[in-house]
Amino acid sequence: MIHGIKAIDLQLFAGEKTEKATLKKRRDARERGQVFRSVEVNSAIVLLAAFTSLKIIFPTILDNLKKTYIGFLNGRISIDQVYSFEGLRKLGMNICWLIIATIGPFMLIVMAAGLIANYVQVGFLFTTKTITPKLSRINPLEGFKRIFSKRSLVELAKSIIKLVIIGSVVYTEIKKGFGQIYLWYSVDITKSIPLILNNAYDIAIKITVILLVFSVFDFGYQWWQYEIDLMMTKQEVKDEYKLMEGDPQVRSRIRSKQRELGMRRMMQEIPKADVVITNPIHYAVALRYDADRDNAPVVVAKGKDYLALKIKEIAQKHNVIVTENKPLAHALYNSTEVGQEIPPELFQAVAEVLAFVYELKGKTI
Repeated sequence: MIHGIKAIDLQLFAGEKTEKATLKKRRDARERGQVFRSVEVNSAIVLLAAFTSLKIIFPTILDNLKKTYIGFLNGRISIDQVYSFEGLRKLGMNICWLIIATIGPFMLIVMAAGLIANYVQVGFLFTTKTITPKLSRINPLEGFKRIFSKRSLVELAKSIIKLVIIGSVVYTEIKKGFGQIYLWYSVDITKSIPLILNNAYDIAIKITVILLVFSVFDFGYQWWQYEIDLMMTKQEVKDEYKLMEGDPQVRSRIRSKQRELGMRRMMQEIPKADVVITNPIHYAVALRYDADRDNAPVVVAKGKDYLALKIKEIAQKHNVIVTENKPLAHALYNSTEVGQEIPPELFQAVAEVLAFVYELKGKTI
């Protein structure tokens, strides 16, 4: 306690989801079928496409129906034909083609609008995980929790708001249209039907516009809710990082093992060296030069302090000449890695050392 203020246990907040979802979390959620989309947007676009296309196509539908009706009245389809099997088959086929020709384009437009609206929000996604059976879905307790969850209450509130707004618009439009009802009876049926449909179309378009406006707000809400659902705790982010990058302890052991293997290989190359140049205590660099395969002398091993002593010990054990040259040993250690050829600026100094070594061995460069 500091000045009467109780210290806060930070562990209480360890389980809070305060971090934005990582790319991996978003990718995994998408694979499970958990995507961000607004059903209201889909509904509004589908309704807009349906009413607009119906407005354009309906005269054609009405004309086809009128022609079919007139065909019956004019006797182009006789009663005898209808009461035969072949006549019924032809009549059925004609009716089917009439339905396809009149309603088919309308259905295609509506279906295309739904697919486009869904693709714009979600993109292409195919997964079977959303239909995989889960015991939690048939658990009464879990079902009860979902019914009275925050999400369900929000959806209920949205539905009530939509119902109230749309109901008010419909009531207002119908009330305004009462004054035109007499027109429906004062004209023949061929004129009254388009009049009624125009009034219905005006109401439908106004409802669709309301749903479009409502879908904009719902789109924002669904995005916000999706981000909230995907949020992670600090511990989850750390665990995911460890999973993707590997546990630090495991990585440390791998690096240690790699160093051990590299050291073992380096020690195995020392007996093949022509000379070991030393500091004499702090540095040791083993060089190999094979005129048949090397363009320049190659560092096969190098070390400092204890490792330098170990290199000299192995070299002496295998009769590799060890010579002292402090500046050259220091320069080779700092400029060249194991397995690399020495830099051109050291050619002259190394050549002098190798000449000395070969003279002792009775060899020539």
